[in-house]
Amino acid sequence: MKRDKQINEAIGGSLSDVLASGADASLSTPDTAAPMVSRSLRMPLDTYERLQVAAAARNVPITTLMRDFIEAGLAELDDTATVPLADVRRALAALASHNRAA
Repeated sequence: MKRDKQINEAIGGSLSDVLASGADASLSTPDTAAPMVSRSLRMPLDTYERLQVAAAARNVPITTLMRDFIEAGLAELDDTATVPLADVRRALAALASHNRAA
């Protein structure tokens, strides 16, 4: 029910009223210029809730986080994958702070 209320607030009315009127609804802007494919994915509710929390903590849409996680998993399978330098620096900083704490 909370999600329905958020949708209604975002569009300034009831979603069913907007759909019934045939009015154009604004859609979110894609967060990438790359062509996208939409797929359905089933997952346990607790996994989805953990993704929601993680996405909110990073201030990114949940689908962006899911794509990032999938890309990271695929990179593990590919020996030729490149990694953004910023990610390498974050990983090294995390390791350095972990070693100082130990």
